[in-house]
Amino acid sequence: MSKVVNMHEAKSNLSRLVEEVEAGGEIILARAGKPVARLVPIRSSARRRLGRWKGKVQMSDDFDAPLPAEELAAWEGRR
Repeated sequence: MSKVVNMHEAKSNLSRLVEEVEAGGEIILARAGKPVARLVPIRSSARRRLGRWKGKVQMSDDFDAPLPAEELAAWEGRR
């Protein structure tokens, strides 16, 4: 659940607000009653798992075949 906090209170209580966010909360910072920013926890970056895409991606047999002359010329700006 979000908690709305005015800028003055946020400046005075930043450490406490960060603790609330670390505990899973969300803080909306407001200036003159208008929301202007959101303080949210950073998601922990999970380690990438090798082989995650195995069997989900297919590559054509001619993937690394030379390009036709016309297409190669277009890529090289000679067209």
